[in-house]
Amino acid sequence: MLRLWGRKSSINVLKVLWCLAELGLKEGKNFERIDAGLQFGIVRSPEFLKLNPNGLVPTLEMGSLVLWESNTILRYLAAEHDTQHRFPHDVKSQYGSEKWMDWQVGTMWPTLRPAFIGLTRVPEADRDYVSILKSYQDTNQLFALLDQTLQSQAYCSGDEFHLGDIVLALCVHRWILMNEIFPQQTGTRPTFKNIDRWLAQLKETTYFMDFAEKELNIIAK
Repeated sequence: MLRLWGRKSSINVLKVLWCLAELGLKEGKNFERIDAGLQFGIVRSPEFLKLNPNGLVPTLEMGSLVLWESNTILRYLAAEHDTQHRFPHDVKSQYGSEKWMDWQVGTMWPTLRPAFIGLTRVPEADRDYVSILKSYQDTNQLFALLDQTLQSQAYCSGDEFHLGDIVLALCVHRWILMNEIFPQQTGTRPTFKNIDRWLAQLKETTYFMDFAEKELNIIAK
């Protein structure tokens, strides 16, 4: 049985849980999940560090195979556990999705992360609101690129739902939530009609809303 280490308040764990749901794999039946990270601890224990020397979640075990890095875990699950053909496996769709997965982790998230960390992990008295605002506004410009792509295709990778939609939709949802909770600190959030259409489509046709954050996990005030 698959074993997933990670708390449900982690966006990277939520990626994996959403993917598992799309594959028809159920917690307790097809995989075991163990809360780890932040208030649950575990991740700095010698036993866990043998699995993941970074001390981070998610971490996935399948027998002797141990994986970390959430996007790598998604790729593995789609390759090895997609018995119902939920995701397209043709080269065009796969690599159309892959480029957005790399963009999410290498371009988009490093841009939004300073605003997220500044508002949820740094005490209010110590927050750098200039940097927070710049981080958020720079992310607006990046999501304009996504909106432009979605003008001519239904999903990130083309005409069918794929892994790239999972990783980006959760981040877009967090971007929206940050602005709703901290409107003054994040500034103007533009309306992107193609992104809005895409999110509405995901709500109707996938498990998106089961795993989209209901609130920000704020641990410093």
